[in-house]
Amino acid sequence: MRVEENQPLFLRLRKRLTVRENALITLGDLCQLYWDGQREETLAKIPVYKVRPEDGDLVIVDIMQIIKKLRTMYPDVVLEVQGASQLIVEVTRPRKRPHLIAVVLVWLLLFVGSGLAIMNFHADVSMPQVHQRIYYLITGEQDAHPMLLQIPYSIGIGLGMVLFFNHIFRKKINEEPSPLDVEMFLYQQNLDQYYLQHENKENEKDKS
Repeated sequence: MRVEENQPLFLRLRKRLTVRENALITLGDLCQLYWDGQREETLAKIPVYKVRPEDGDLVIVDIMQIIKKLRTMYPDVVLEVQGASQLIVEVTRPRKRPHLIAVVLVWLLLFVGSGLAIMNFHADVSMPQVHQRIYYLITGEQDAHPMLLQIPYSIGIGLGMVLFFNHIFRKKINEEPSPLDVEMFLYQQNLDQYYLQHENKENEKDKS
């Protein structure tokens, strides 16, 4: 197939893609396309890669695979490639329903662990003595258990954690990402970078 040289094909590789096992990945799944505003829909349906069982959970698609595919179909097209040179395809499989006992055990582990962390912090900074001192300064009375301060303080810890993580169970309070969301995003970026570099090293070993 031949096209006019003055109509470049612009393509930008997406950053990440999630597909099901045995999926057929098309060019539209992998790239954002623009070509004179008319032929993008046809291009988007071009098959590029078939996910195989031996691929595992991740597949690395290189821009060269896409260029070779396009060159076989449109040898005269001018390609304008933008963005990243590789894309990570995550293969998802049907999730098994979590076992109730395992969920309860993990919940108890996290609950006890977080409780111990808070108690150890309070012991390190002598929080009971601080509350007693503040209560004495306000009321002029000595009290070994100033509940007037300790109860609001305990409630405030719980509310503070909810506001910090910006979640009430699965519902977000607002659209602003929480510090945990940001850390998970950075972790995923570093993980993706590792996968890409590791894949490049494996490819170099196969060529040598």
